[in-house]
Amino acid sequence: MIERNKAVPASHLILEHEGKVLLARRCNTGYQDGNYQFPAGHVDAGELPMDAMVREAQEEIGITIDRENLTLVHMIYRTRRDVTGDRVDLFFAASVWAGEVTNMEPNKCDDLLWVEPDVLPENTLPVCRIALDGRRDNKIFTEMSAEQLAACGL
Repeated sequence: MIERNKAVPASHLILEHEGKVLLARRCNTGYQDGNYQFPAGHVDAGELPMDAMVREAQEEIGITIDRENLTLVHMIYRTRRDVTGDRVDLFFAASVWAGEVTNMEPNKCDDLLWVEPDVLPENTLPVCRIALDGRRDNKIFTEMSAEQLAACGL
């Protein structure tokens, strides 16, 4: 019998304000520390991806987003490169929220930065660049093989 895929889903937030997007720099996590990414998190068992995004926005940056204000703008499917398995990254854009953007997890994030989408810091995770490029090009989906992941440092 062929083993079924057990891809791990994650929701990422492309938070937009005045032509800029929010990035968070990882620290003390053991994975890609020192690099910028969008606020994001894994989808818990039994949780829907949009609900995960609403939860993560509150937990990580202290804002409240309604599901109705989230728009799926890109997906990336990444094959297994290490023991963590295959990944499904769902990128949601939002420009309407309540509250003030605040670093709620200083033990995992040491900087929040608003940047223009075409001028990302060098140390931005490749999946964030791919999602923004895909959105700009009206491409909703990207697949990444283990070779492609290795080539971009993931």
